[in-house]
Amino acid sequence: MRRINIGILGLGTVGTGIAGMLEQNADVLGARIGTQLALKKAADLDIERDRGIKFAPGVLTTDPYEVINDPDIDIILEMIGGMDTARDLIISGIENGKHIVTANKALLAALGNEIAELATQKGVSLAFEASVGGCMPIIKTIRESLVGNNIHAVTGILNGTCNYILTEITSKGISFEKALDQARSEGYAEADPSLDVDGFDTAHKVAILSAIAFGMQIDYDNVYIEGISAITPMDIEFAAQCGYRIKLLAITKFDGNAAEVRVHPAMIPFTDLLSNVNGSMNAVTVTGDAVGDMILYGHGAGMMPTASAAIGDVADIARSILAGGDMRVPILSYRMEHIRKIPVKPMDEILTHYYFRFSALDQPGVLAKIAGILGEHDISIKSVHQTEHRVNGVVPVYMLTHRAREAQVKKALDKIAELDVIPERPVLIRIEAPEEEKAEEPV
Repeated sequence: MRRINIGILGLGTVGTGIAGMLEQNADVLGARIGTQLALKKAADLDIERDRGIKFAPGVLTTDPYEVINDPDIDIILEMIGGMDTARDLIISGIENGKHIVTANKALLAALGNEIAELATQKGVSLAFEASVGGCMPIIKTIRESLVGNNIHAVTGILNGTCNYILTEITSKGISFEKALDQARSEGYAEADPSLDVDGFDTAHKVAILSAIAFGMQIDYDNVYIEGISAITPMDIEFAAQCGYRIKLLAITKFDGNAAEVRVHPAMIPFTDLLSNVNGSMNAVTVTGDAVGDMILYGHGAGMMPTASAAIGDVADIARSILAGGDMRVPILSYRMEHIRKIPVKPMDEILTHYYFRFSALDQPGVLAKIAGILGEHDISIKSVHQTEHRVNGVVPVYMLTHRAREAQVKKALDKIAELDVIPERPVLIRIEAPEEEKAEEPV
């Protein structure tokens, strides 16, 4: 039986983890796959650094095209990241008939349609389980295990940095800035955390999930994106008083005609399992017509969790090679000729529930003015809460609404912000919960 030869591009954190797994778990991989997975070449700019792995002579190179052009290599793992260089290497690998495994969510979100089409034309695999959710097999679950389902929605916590920060604010009552500093000190946040905290990393992932769930082209440009930097301990406290926690959610839904694809902070009930996902952990709920709701939970990043997902892709491809090379599972879940451009609803058309917080002057008639404007814009108030905290004559008032349309909500808040009795811009946080669901304090 033939040996399957592996090439790695990039020996950073994840690339090193992959090389380590190939070495340490060689026996179990061989027993499960039926052949040896051999690391033949690994390219990195720095091949002198001790990575704690004993590489065979001739494996390491600084030239990625030694990997791309090696005729004996079957599968290439792209672990460089970034856009231009990674794109060029992946395209070259596909053109050379190599199967590709990548964790590059940003590249897939931007160019995944074109790369998947080229790989299909060339008859090679493009696998990317490690690009979304770390070790959670969310791609495989939707693409294979739930193949018989119409997927209605996918909702998830897909960024460990943001979830860690929100968990710290929730548990300790500290500011976003202090929680971000802690995330940096614990290694959960980069020096420049904007990709994470502004929601872009999560948006890359939900664009990919939307494509494989609904048979649509990857459409990152139309993802609504909002980060977590404006979340305050006050809003988290008020949310908890109403039975909710605040999480940064990736949300994608399909009604048969158009998709919702959005990333933003959201209040979710204590009864929702996602509300209890804390620290740097990730979780995602998939809703299908046959299975109802199901949830996956696990580490969303890190050397070994991500390496585990990538090795899973390698094993799938290796089994296909041994079986004759047939691509039994389409790259984007649907066969290429059935993938279509599904329109993404503009955010203004979204219908959902809302939390509003107003900083109001402590004067008679303020609530009536606010309620009147909301009523003019067809926004029905579910509950109103006024706290005892007053600062310079300003009192926080927060409201929960029934389902309302985003466009009307924005118009109403713009008008309320113009009132003399509202000295600060109103705060808006969306609520993801069924109309009839009552949030309850956990036991």
